[in-house]
Amino acid sequence: MSNEKSKLTYVITGGCGFLGQHLLQVLLEKEENIKEIRLFDKHINPNLLSHSTEHVKVVLIQGDITDYRSVQDAFQGADLIIHTASLVDVWYKVPEKTIYAVNVQGTENVINVCVEIGIQYLIYTSSMEVVGPNVKGDHFIRGDEDTPYNVFHEMAYPKTKAAAERMVLEANGTKVKGGATIYTCSLRPTGIYGEQHQLMKDFYNIGIRTGGWVIRGVPRDTEHGRVYAGNVAWMHLLAARALREHPEKLGGQFYFCYDDSPYQSYEDFNMQFLSAFNFRSLHMPVWVLWFVAWMNDLLRWLLKPFYNYTPLLNGYTLAVARTSFTVSTDKACRHFQYKPLYSWEQCQARTQCWVNTFPLETSSKNT
Repeated sequence: MSNEKSKLTYVITGGCGFLGQHLLQVLLEKEENIKEIRLFDKHINPNLLSHSTEHVKVVLIQGDITDYRSVQDAFQGADLIIHTASLVDVWYKVPEKTIYAVNVQGTENVINVCVEIGIQYLIYTSSMEVVGPNVKGDHFIRGDEDTPYNVFHEMAYPKTKAAAERMVLEANGTKVKGGATIYTCSLRPTGIYGEQHQLMKDFYNIGIRTGGWVIRGVPRDTEHGRVYAGNVAWMHLLAARALREHPEKLGGQFYFCYDDSPYQSYEDFNMQFLSAFNFRSLHMPVWVLWFVAWMNDLLRWLLKPFYNYTPLLNGYTLAVARTSFTVSTDKACRHFQYKPLYSWEQCQARTQCWVNTFPLETSSKNT
């Protein structure tokens, strides 16, 4: 066992969110060299305090990533930062200015505070969307970190995530207070799923509202990469260890974050979990989906002065859903021995167990 004085304090920004909760669980179960985990979030979940153990203290800190003083207070005395806090929005629910403030200005605050108070290690939770898929429909099949791709960002979310990642990686090697150096790296998860995944709940709620019908129209051969949140958390833990032990290897690097989940379209992947509710597929010609997406975009524009119309289907989300984007890479394995903590069978079982807690409101209607 590590000496108590040598144990570390981690801060997880966005620590009460979907990924943050999985990170907390994996750190508590698998990381011995830790004494305190601070969950810094705008919206705290008091229930997470009960996760404190005899050896690890869990601390909730309510604060805003866009407020420098909040970040400063939360980071005092910390050894390593896992920066997951961001606004994910491809439905125009959040003003672009707000997304920029959180994703870019918030990341700038994180970096500057690390430099100001002497924190040496920073891991950034990026996204595959810093690369793609793009709205031009260019496929990315089994790509890795060096695969060329026509990166073209239209929405605020991928734009701001790409800008934030650049800032984090460029900060690597910067001198911090006390004369030490900050080391940074970035992880790019593909589409994350698992317990507490809000988008899975959204698809379920749509199925409930339509009486069990799920509209489908994406080509059968479309492939998307998915990754279980527990494996994303595990990769963060391994990267955190390796960044401390081999900063010259990981510093300034980015890694796609993946596991053994099958390559399937978002529709097929989600339906295998929602099939317990007797949801039925309604196949639509693609031109109908494009028309609906175009109408939704037009309605959103027309209603903007009076009402924030934000359906899941718009021109951007349809283009992404129809564009294959999958990764196949061993860079994380080569650099810090990453292998998934959970097998596909375990990921499936754990997620299904959670999905099975949803109300069975449509089963009587569809049997």
